Order: sequence, then C-alpha cells, then structure tokens
Amino acid sequence: MALFFDQTWFDAQLAERHLRRADLGAMLGLDETGIGEVWKDQRELKAADVSLIAALLNLSPAEIAHRAGISTPVPVEASGVERRLAAIEAKLDEILRRLG
Repeated sequence: MALFFDQTWFDAQLAERHLRRADLGAMLGLDETGIGEVWKDQRELKAADVSLIAALLNLSPAEIAHRAGISTPVPVEASGVERRLAAIEAKLDEILRRLG
C-alpha cells in the first residue's frame, strides 16, 4: 500500500484541467470504489498507472509517483518489447475486470 497519497494535490491537478476523479478512474479502468481506494491509500498505483496519470496531467512520472506515496514505483523508459508487453498486460487486466 502506498503511504501518504497527496489527495489535495491530485484534486487540484485534476481541477486545473477540468477533470474529475471519475475521469481519472475511467482512464485507469477503475470504478468509483477503485479510484476512492487510491485516494484513501488503500490501493497502490502500478508503474503503468503512474505513466498514464503523468501523460494525462502533462507532468513527469517521478512527480506523480512522489505525490502518490512512498512505495509508488517510478516507471522506467521501456524498450519496444516492454511497451508491447505492458500493452498486452493492460488489455488482459481490462478483460479480466470485465469478466470479474
């Protein structure tokens, strides 16, 4: 579990871009409960989540990871194979969520 998720900072970043938590949740494939767990430090973000949030907010992955909590991984630049594998894993996660 990530400790010290900076709720105020993330809410401000979303508000500046006229986005809501639900918008971020949809991008991450999380429902209202899931994104609420992230905000309450009950669900840890993965490196892929950090990358998506960084792209959405136009900020560095390191800044996102820092604000998301102590144990949040900072994504590393992936090779072509690693990017393809990450995309496959994301699709598999999406399929499993839909079946769940």
